[in-house]
Amino acid sequence: MNQELYQKYVEILKSELVPALGCTEPIALAYAAAVARKELGQFPEKVEVLCSGNIIKNVKGVKVPNSGGMKGVEAAVILGIVGGKADRELEVLQSISEEDREKTRQLFKEGYCECKLKEGTANLYIEVRVWASGEEAAVRIEHAHTNITRIEHNQKVVYENEEKFTAHELDKSCLNIKDITAFANEVKIADVKDVLMRQIEYNYAISEEGLQNTWGAQIGKIIREEEGDQLKWKMISRAAAGSDARMSGCSLPVIINAGSGNQGMTCSLPVVEYAKEKRKTEEELLRALCVSNLIAQDQKRYIGALSAYCGVVCAAAGAGAAITYLCGGDEEQIENTVINTIANIGGMVCDGAKPSCAAKISSALQSAILGHEMAMRGIRFEAGDGIVMENAEDTVKAVGYMGKNGMKQTDVEILNLMIGKTKLS
Repeated sequence: MNQELYQKYVEILKSELVPALGCTEPIALAYAAAVARKELGQFPEKVEVLCSGNIIKNVKGVKVPNSGGMKGVEAAVILGIVGGKADRELEVLQSISEEDREKTRQLFKEGYCECKLKEGTANLYIEVRVWASGEEAAVRIEHAHTNITRIEHNQKVVYENEEKFTAHELDKSCLNIKDITAFANEVKIADVKDVLMRQIEYNYAISEEGLQNTWGAQIGKIIREEEGDQLKWKMISRAAAGSDARMSGCSLPVIINAGSGNQGMTCSLPVVEYAKEKRKTEEELLRALCVSNLIAQDQKRYIGALSAYCGVVCAAAGAGAAITYLCGGDEEQIENTVINTIANIGGMVCDGAKPSCAAKISSALQSAILGHEMAMRGIRFEAGDGIVMENAEDTVKAVGYMGKNGMKQTDVEILNLMIGKTKLS
């Protein structure tokens, strides 16, 4: 692997595997709101937020972290204004107090914040506008959860950065399963150790919280209690439990992947559990996590940050590939694990962030483990089996096309059902 490509892979891991407190969509709203208040220079008298449909979809059913159980766009925005720390980005709500929560509840009841659907825009679009004492400020986030593209004060542009996200995405065009496997074999552990050890520490901690306490729908706890200590179910329950806690407002941070905590946990926790059970070394585990995180990124770069395609499928395929890697599987078997996984469960839809995400993680990982077991026996779904192509990379591209383009109308119909625009007869 040449040095330039090697360095790009290291940078992708460092830029993507970052901490976030709670589901990233409400956090992105809170972040935009906190920045808007900071730009305004005073507490706003009036707030308006314009969101893409995918933002509304992913915030509607999930509890805003550190909010005391509040849900929805307005709650996230108000909490960000009241107590958010703009310089903390995805940890913007880390220092929320009970006084902040009480003030947020009161402002919410008073209709302080108005949310509007912004149509004809990027899938990830947030615009927060605030007014006070004749002053006005606005902050826009697009494409990625902390990617501020525009800040205005009194309708004058004070910051604009339309190129940041585009440049970031170009770096990911180098991803492919063959080079990811080579990178995992060759990487100097010191170059990735800090970021991957942090992923293990943070994600394992919230998973333990989900397993030990009654968060959300308790999918992880149910699986662990019903299925016992079989390794397959330990891997699945570990990831599902983290989602149980995260989707229900647990204040512990996670390390995200592709802008998603659920995807970050699905990529990492089954691999950690497998390595622990099989007594793999720390180095072997870290190399495997390079495989899982980057293979998930390879799929997501075609789909985009938000879609009607459930992103935990991408993450589960990455986890399955990493398990194949830890088993000593070769490049072909790693590729076949990815093909088998997405051929099986590639049609699972995203209908927003909420407690049932933990169950979807369970379903996706069951498919990934089956895909791994098939690959280790030399079995793969062949080209022509649905959208399976001649090789893994073309199959990933095909699924990406389906997720980004083919499911656009599905995304619209899901949103219409969720917000009550479509009435069922």
